[in-house]
Amino acid sequence: MQVQACMIDLDGTLVDTMGDFEAVVALMLQDLGLPPLGREHLEGMVGKGSEYLIQCVLQRQMPSAEYAQQHIGEIAQPSEAQLHQAWEIYQAHYQRVNGQASAVYPGVLQGLQGLVAKGLPLACLTNKPKDLAQKLLQQKGLAEFFPLVFGGDSFERKKPDPLPLLKTCEALGFAPHQVVMVGDSSNDAQAARAAGCKVVLLTYGYNHGLPVRGVEADHHLDSLAEILL
Repeated sequence: MQVQACMIDLDGTLVDTMGDFEAVVALMLQDLGLPPLGREHLEGMVGKGSEYLIQCVLQRQMPSAEYAQQHIGEIAQPSEAQLHQAWEIYQAHYQRVNGQASAVYPGVLQGLQGLVAKGLPLACLTNKPKDLAQKLLQQKGLAEFFPLVFGGDSFERKKPDPLPLLKTCEALGFAPHQVVMVGDSSNDAQAARAAGCKVVLLTYGYNHGLPVRGVEADHHLDSLAEILL
């Protein structure tokens, strides 16, 4: 693809952070006195920001959730107070756990080195809070590749809204059609198409628990190293 710059997602694209999510959610539920949640359920909840993840977890694990599903056929909605409490607990634990149970995917380092060698400016664009994203990139030895890092709290809206991509393209100094979004989910693809960017999806990520090859994209890759081809 003829592009001038590259935006790259973090969770599920550069780093496998599911272990971090699993550990933090387990600690949060323990503090809230709620039953644990299996990893298989979490995979469908990750990718749309911490607020979305926490809401989904509480909806599933609150004592009223099972009753609501069985007797009313509706999803139990946590209150604002419950969400705020869970958010505070979640953030406190994530600050401590961040990066401890995660690993850089194979091929990522080679892919980033190749993109830099081609002279492409890079930006990390994630729905993870910016502070946590920067710390994770630093911890995993990837920070040097990203002079620009934008998180879920950097703009008024998160992916799949196109706003973060449009703002990142502006910061990179290129028009959207000159920039490619590299991610692992329909979130990234939907945002890229709405913004007018090209999109490449990695097949090993999360994509809300669904096969990402079913999501329309310019290319599907099994490794970031393949982006050099």
